[in-house]
Amino acid sequence: MDSSLILSNILNPPVLFFFLGMLAVFVQSDLEIPNPLPKLFSLYLLVAIGFKGGHELHESGLSPLIISTLLAAVFMASIVPVYSFFILRIRLDNYNAAAIAATYGSISAVTFITASSLLDKLQISYGGHMVAALALMESPAIVVGLILVRVFTPKQLALSADERAEADSQETSWGEVLREAFLNGSVLLLIGSLITGILTGGDGWTKVHLFVEKDLFYGALMFFLLDMGLVAARRIQDLRKTGMFLIVFAILMPVANALLGILLAKAIGMGVGNALLFAVLCASASYIAVPAAMRMTVPEANPSLYVSMALAITFPFNIIVGIPIYLQTIKLLGV
Repeated sequence: MDSSLILSNILNPPVLFFFLGMLAVFVQSDLEIPNPLPKLFSLYLLVAIGFKGGHELHESGLSPLIISTLLAAVFMASIVPVYSFFILRIRLDNYNAAAIAATYGSISAVTFITASSLLDKLQISYGGHMVAALALMESPAIVVGLILVRVFTPKQLALSADERAEADSQETSWGEVLREAFLNGSVLLLIGSLITGILTGGDGWTKVHLFVEKDLFYGALMFFLLDMGLVAARRIQDLRKTGMFLIVFAILMPVANALLGILLAKAIGMGVGNALLFAVLCASASYIAVPAAMRMTVPEANPSLYVSMALAITFPFNIIVGIPIYLQTIKLLGV
């Protein structure tokens, strides 16, 4: 393993700001970012990456390689929750296993953005269609997770009138589930920005490129990761309630998913940059979209488990050492 890759990633200013946020919590500083601002930074990052990806997709057009990449993205988002669920059932009930499995089947847009910033720093090119892959991988895991709950949760043979009414309401909640999965704010904004970039092409890019280009983008990312560091450090305390099984899962499962993604990327013929972003998408875990959906549809699951695992373990692991490890693996395998 080339230690310079890890060092290069850690010395990336946004990543250092993540550490600064964690340090502030550990030393009990009063550093805080006012509530509306983290949401604003998140919205800006989604708009910037979506519009830039749409512009690049407009320039390159659709090719068999791009279509294969998008299909592979949907495949990974659908299959990861399935085998994760069966692994988690070794120690957890079906509700928590399904919620955590859905979390690890979905993606973290900020991890993707951090990986793309490293590629920019190393001057490794990647395609705008990877943003489309990001958008496609956000939602399928939610639907698969809920299907797993329905299939593997035992149904009682005799139900009272109240229980029947509750079961009926659960059956009709699929519309809300699909709405949350495919029309939640982050997905809608990302897809909308992507489509806007495609439709407006070069003329649209000329008008807004200063707004979405690297200088402003990196400044917003630094502030956003500072806030993520604050939140992650606070979530670490929740992990004391869990056993080593979930901590080990939160580290090893991303690595396994990334390796599978790298092998799939090699089979398809992706370049180094696209392969890294695809591996990162496979390895990351959602701490925004999926938790919101799981709280609504699987209230029996414990949010402190899947949110803490994704945010306090998997996210830091990926942005500190995971991304360089995946890049080195891609180079070693000759992708």
